[in-house]
Amino acid sequence: MSAFKLSETPVHLGLGATVVRLPPHDGSMEWYERYGAAHASDGAEGRLVAVHSFDSDWAAWEVHPNGDELVYIISGKMTLIQDVDGEHRAVELSAGDAAINPPGVWHTARVSEPVTALFITAGEGTLHEVR
Repeated sequence: MSAFKLSETPVHLGLGATVVRLPPHDGSMEWYERYGAAHASDGAEGRLVAVHSFDSDWAAWEVHPNGDELVYIISGKMTLIQDVDGEHRAVELSAGDAAINPPGVWHTARVSEPVTALFITAGEGTLHEVR
């Protein structure tokens, strides 16, 4: 066993209560595609656990059609924006706050100050879109 940084090496929570260390995250869509293909057999029950830091607004919207996503703010501030049936709903989040992106709800974020957040995501079928 060795220590690792969740911000560099995400993990997959799989069937049978397994935890699998993933290759270093490079932020690319290809990384997510490789992740999805490698863990497809876990279906909607698999979870991606990652820590990301942002110092600017997200460039795209995303949606997780097959499960909830938990967002927990470790440090900093951001506004989570959800598109619920065409209505944008915004929630301010700062250190210690959490929010849930329900399945099928497109979301993005505006960053007020550099932020680090923990994401626990039902990643199966995730889509991204620049609006």
